Amino acid sequence: MRIRYTAPTPKDLRDLKERLDFSGKQMADLFGLASAQQWHKYCGGSEPREMSLPMLFLAGALLNRSFSVEEVFDWCRAVGAQIETSEPPATPVPDGEQQP
Repeated sequence: MRIRYTAPTPKDLRDLKERLDFSGKQMADLFGLASAQQWHKYCGGSEPREMSLPMLFLAGALLNRSFSVEEVFDWCRAVGAQIETSEPPATPVPDGEQQP
């Protein structure tokens, strides 16, 4: 699967924190960060960090443990990320090998 990703904005992340009613420490824990100070680097300042898709996906999966992969992608989109998925081109099978 090919994935095109644009991260949520710092405002999107601040809004998520507010919706969840989490502290900075709780957000840091959710996103696998060392401290609330690290979390705040994604939410503002002169050069905010961009949230990676693996970090955002992990948070979505932890909050929604029964979700499928596509449902977690939908959650990421609801947070503010732009995600487009596409199937890779079919890989030809070399001669002599059977397909399952």
